[in-house]
Amino acid sequence: MSFTKDRLRRTMLFIPGNNPGMLRDCHIYGADCIMLDLEDSVSIYEKDAARLLVRSALQSMDYGQQDGRTEVLVRINDLKSGGLTDLEAVVPLGKTLIRLPKTETPNDVLECEAEISRLEKAAGLEVGSTGMMAAIESAEGILNARDIAKASQRLVGIALGAEDYVTDLKTTRSAEGTELLFGRSMLLHAARAAGIAAIDCVYSNVNDEEGLVAQAKLVHTLGFDGKSVINPRQIDPIHQVFTPTQKDIEKAMAVIAALKEAEQKGSGVISLGGRMVDRPVVKRALYQLELAKAMRLI
Repeated sequence: MSFTKDRLRRTMLFIPGNNPGMLRDCHIYGADCIMLDLEDSVSIYEKDAARLLVRSALQSMDYGQQDGRTEVLVRINDLKSGGLTDLEAVVPLGKTLIRLPKTETPNDVLECEAEISRLEKAAGLEVGSTGMMAAIESAEGILNARDIAKASQRLVGIALGAEDYVTDLKTTRSAEGTELLFGRSMLLHAARAAGIAAIDCVYSNVNDEEGLVAQAKLVHTLGFDGKSVINPRQIDPIHQVFTPTQKDIEKAMAVIAALKEAEQKGSGVISLGGRMVDRPVVKRALYQLELAKAMRLI
């Protein structure tokens, strides 16, 4: 299994590991990432069954991860609460990334990485071939976000777990998301400093598309790469928010054309429509075009 840090992660669809029907069908909905869950969505009495179902699904299903269409992760339990058994079930298959829950310190990442390395070696896999994502779900984790994000080269991203986080803050979630602004900002800055993805939390009201879109627009404006989702109906609205518009693409192409014209003239000044174009604008244009290519819009 090879993994990449630079890919589309607009949506990450949570799939309960004890639901055979969802394990069978989850790849048809078009999420960029699928997360097979062995942790919070699975009752303590069904952990063993879920582990077997997820292992069997990874062995038998083509979720699109082999050709890069879909990224597949397994959210394990905490290493002290069954997570090691989860790793032993899925890492030797070489077909998934690992999402570590409730990450509070860099050492949490390093402990999980050490176990993954041991299992890769025992299975004859290339050591380092299994990617990881760390979920940050507490005040301690948010304050350590930068060090967590830089703890391992295996990390492709860090994600915010809002329910546990706001509980730790002794508050509740609001429609505006004011209580999450500091955590989101810290997590985003940590991810960017480490060169990895930043994934926002779930929007739990699946019947409130207006609220979902508003939150997606907010985190997109902040700079996040995408959001976690719990229902397939949430995928398309989020994709629309995170997808460049035709106007965005045309503007980016015009900026790059102006850059090439300046280079041909040997000029260090880039001009578009009578206005100077700064280098950060060029960088943003290149990023927009990379997104558009990844989404096959150009």
